[in-house]
Amino acid sequence: MDRSRQPAADSSDQARPSSVDRRRALLGAAGLVTTALAGCLGSGTSGSSGGSGNATTRSGDPLSAPVRGDPEAGVTVAVYEDFACPHCQSYNAEILPEVESEYIEPGTIRYEHRDFPLPVDDPQSYYAANAARAVQDRTGDEEFWTYADLLFENQSSLGGDRYASLADEVGVDGDPVRGAAASRVYRTTVMGNKNRGKDEGVTGTPGVIVDGNVLSGYSFDAISSAIESAR
Repeated sequence: MDRSRQPAADSSDQARPSSVDRRRALLGAAGLVTTALAGCLGSGTSGSSGGSGNATTRSGDPLSAPVRGDPEAGVTVAVYEDFACPHCQSYNAEILPEVESEYIEPGTIRYEHRDFPLPVDDPQSYYAANAARAVQDRTGDEEFWTYADLLFENQSSLGGDRYASLADEVGVDGDPVRGAAASRVYRTTVMGNKNRGKDEGVTGTPGVIVDGNVLSGYSFDAISSAIESAR
């Protein structure tokens, strides 16, 4: 495997840059680097981890993890993230495109998103996770991933109006998404993810788990080595 080459860009229509291009542009604009891969560290519990409303999803059931790649692949890579975490933004801009081109697109792995609001930005860490789950609940996994990309790209301006406008961009009515974020309608799903991550040994974001093994870092080399070992 030649890790020195640039990650391949995803194909997309002319109206919107590819997710890889958007991540590269974001990385350049933010000046982010990943020489320090400690990630955003959790601080245990937070007084804002709760929220109003007891609903889980519109159907009444917790949402499953959004999946990319081959759902039946023999290797599962689960990444715990906080949409307000700058290290998660950096990971999505620089490292995920390489994982995508090497392992997700060929169907080598099952790649999952899981929520782990720390919070880095209280309460937006929780609000953003609920907004993304509202999009998933209404459209499925594909648009969730697009919306997640947009959240990271707009990390500096997270808030109710932004959640609504980004939902409109992916073809979802923005008002219900704004409301779901503010009321933390998907609290059961989001906090269920976080509690699972803590049980698995995740202490910060991005927290990468390859077939049940928590990695000490999130560099491409670390992730690739764990995938190859699991294969």
